[in-house]
Amino acid sequence: MIEIILMLSLGFLALSMMATIFRLVKGPTTPDRVQALDILGINLISGVAIFSVLLKTHAFMEVILLIGILSFIGTIAFARFMERGVVIERRRVK
Repeated sequence: MIEIILMLSLGFLALSMMATIFRLVKGPTTPDRVQALDILGINLISGVAIFSVLLKTHAFMEVILLIGILSFIGTIAFARFMERGVVIERRRVK
């Protein structure tokens, strides 16, 4: 029974990821695309977690942490790019 529920949740998560990818490509503004990218990272984390429960293993926990860290850094980089126009500022030494 739990396997059926997990497979259904993976299916709904796949539909959610397809809608998010559509918003990522078609988004009317840059903030919409950044938010869609962040949601895609969250959906990916959820999918890996459900897959880990389905396989009854803890082997994917490091992958979940890595995806979370990369998603956070990507969101911060895009936000800085939108705000300032550059991600990393070069300071001139006097």
